[in-house]
Amino acid sequence: MNSILLHPTYFPSVAHYVAMVQAQQVQFEVDDNFQKQTNRNRMYIYSPNGIQMLNIPIKHSVGKHQKFKDVKIENDFDWQKNHFKSLEAAYRTSPFFEYFEDDFRPIFEKKKKFMLDLNFEIFDIINNCLGVSFDFTKTEEYFKEAPANVHDYRYLVNGKKDTNVFESYTQVFDDKHGFLNNLSIIDLLCNEGRHALTYLQNQKLK
Repeated sequence: MNSILLHPTYFPSVAHYVAMVQAQQVQFEVDDNFQKQTNRNRMYIYSPNGIQMLNIPIKHSVGKHQKFKDVKIENDFDWQKNHFKSLEAAYRTSPFFEYFEDDFRPIFEKKKKFMLDLNFEIFDIINNCLGVSFDFTKTEEYFKEAPANVHDYRYLVNGKKDTNVFESYTQVFDDKHGFLNNLSIIDLLCNEGRHALTYLQNQKLK
């Protein structure tokens, strides 16, 4: 059985979904320590000015490591309004933004306490948009090395370590900046709609 281990992230990258749609069993790492500057709480989209990072502010604990499952979102900042406005600027003119808009919108209208809960809610929404479901579990303890017979894709949470390159597809502003590789799955959905699933099934990971 093709089993994989990876992190739940904020509107996951294309690479995350390539790994998942080609796996038979998905396990999510939920017992790790939070690490800054990873896709646990950020995503990358194609804005009118090129690549744009959207980052969710979190409440940092002082002087100690924090389990990611305990990380709370800093909701005093109006990040939801800013993120949705950025998505509109990026994808309002894409072929499928209006088709999926009502699916995405609740994420930016109701407040979640924990980052991990938000990521799993987004996971469900994206799966529904793609028309796919996964047989998945969550870890019960942290392993530095993945269990035997499990492909360890936890590195995909770190954009600097994820060097996967995928086939190009039409993007809204590619006439200005060219094709931008491996953005958030939301980019693929807004541009390709339900064809996104076939695209993911046909890509290869390093």
